[in-house]
Amino acid sequence: MIPTLEWTPEGVNFLDQTKLPLEETYVVATDYKQVARVIRDMIVRGAPAIGVSAAMGVALGIERSEAQTLPELTAEVAVICDTLAATRPTAVNLFWGIGQVRERYNELAAKATPIPEIKTAVVELAKRLYDEDIAACKRMGAFGAELLPMQGTVLTHCNAGALATCGYGSALGVVRAAVERGHKIDVLADETRPFLQGARLTAWELMKDNIKTTVLCDNMSAALMAQGRIQAVIVGADRIAANGDTANKIGTYGVSILAKEHGIPFYVAAPFNTIDMATATGAGIPIEQRDPREVTHSNGKQMTPDGVGIENPAFDVTPAKYIAAIITERGVLRAPFEASIRAMAASR
Repeated sequence: MIPTLEWTPEGVNFLDQTKLPLEETYVVATDYKQVARVIRDMIVRGAPAIGVSAAMGVALGIERSEAQTLPELTAEVAVICDTLAATRPTAVNLFWGIGQVRERYNELAAKATPIPEIKTAVVELAKRLYDEDIAACKRMGAFGAELLPMQGTVLTHCNAGALATCGYGSALGVVRAAVERGHKIDVLADETRPFLQGARLTAWELMKDNIKTTVLCDNMSAALMAQGRIQAVIVGADRIAANGDTANKIGTYGVSILAKEHGIPFYVAAPFNTIDMATATGAGIPIEQRDPREVTHSNGKQMTPDGVGIENPAFDVTPAKYIAAIITERGVLRAPFEASIRAMAASR
């Protein structure tokens, strides 16, 4: 299993995804501010991994606090949570992870639990969330594998694999599970400009698993769909609204339209905590705007004229009408998504 992130006695150890595929190096975050930088700079990325990273960041901040009283620690926890919450706005898992640890802290603080016991408890919770993410991805894979063809080619956009989670993957976890069951699957990975998550990350991790993978430029999929060379599309998600509208890496919306036009099923795979019940539709999902330099430069080399305007939204929103199914660790959701999501939420 690819070690995306790991709690260690020194701090939280992250595989530096900005250096892949040419270098496999690690960054150790020894305080919550460093965890925030790791998230903001996309050293770690992918909604599920961001969620657990944020939880570990809060736990790390609490564990290493020098506060002597609960009021002092409570004030510090607020700063820790605000710092991590300000890193990336679109992935709802970020706020979920922060909320999980903060809620646990508040419960213990309300009981006047001794500070050393609080520190132990929040670290244990962060470690448990890590284990639960891997288990959730494997359950997702089991549910989703049944939807993929026994033999055929699957297109994916961005990276929703082990690198985007604590291990195994969401969308790529479904691919892995299908291959483990004997499906003959080839993967087409959109390069995913401008950060090239497909070209750098998806291709790298699938090749490690000996799953046949071909990288496409982002504008190639329509032609291949027209030729009958793609049997399914599967992507991850950074936030899913209560009606099924889904925010994922920029370019996903266009792929969903192409899939619909060509009669190809378009699947979303994400843990249930990616669904934001407080956001009614995709129109309410905040879209992160990133540094123009990610577009103007590639490998440090300038690719555009000086002074040209740049748009660099990190995500777009795919309307629910283009989605054939949403695969979660609790089961598969189908249209009408508003009703099926509500029913699944009420079942727990």
